[in-house]
Amino acid sequence: MIGRICGKLIDKQPPFLLVDVQGVGYEIEAPASTLASCPALGEQITLHTHLIVREDAHVLCGFISEQERQLFRHLIKVNSVGAKLALGILSGMSADGFVRCVQEKDTAGLTQLPGVGKKTAERLIIEMRDRLKDMNISAITQSVTGNKPGTATDNNAMQDAISGLVSLGYKPQEASRLLQHVDLNGLNSEAMIKSALKIAATAG
Repeated sequence: MIGRICGKLIDKQPPFLLVDVQGVGYEIEAPASTLASCPALGEQITLHTHLIVREDAHVLCGFISEQERQLFRHLIKVNSVGAKLALGILSGMSADGFVRCVQEKDTAGLTQLPGVGKKTAERLIIEMRDRLKDMNISAITQSVTGNKPGTATDNNAMQDAISGLVSLGYKPQEASRLLQHVDLNGLNSEAMIKSALKIAATAG
């Protein structure tokens, strides 16, 4: 198991990061919350990782904090929630927003996430409710949404950008997918929306 990667960030093509560790480049899939917290290219980065071994591939997922990885690991234990959906959940909603939805049994809020239908939302609430009791929720929400300078702002801006794109007619999952292709570093929500719309126009 590869539990942590420390090296130089040499490329960022959302949702993937490429980290050079003594000449070896590790391709790491990361949620938008981690992408928003990444340093500039060429700088050192430390990621807490989780290796997923499948018959057709080995997938390395990376997270900016141990608490974020812990939340991911609990999510993939939920019935019918795989790594792709778990990363999508962490990309489409802040940790404190997710915790709030689980605690308040807000299925409508969870169904706004890409790939989450009503049955999956109900399952997340039932299975994650007990798991969250065993976790340090305050540490998770502070760490994932950002106790580093600028990180909370970046994540809040991303959520505002998703809301803005939804108001323009995009589905939540479409908005989240577009923003995965935007370099979020230092951008406010308005700039994120403009960049996402440019990508959409190019793709169309």
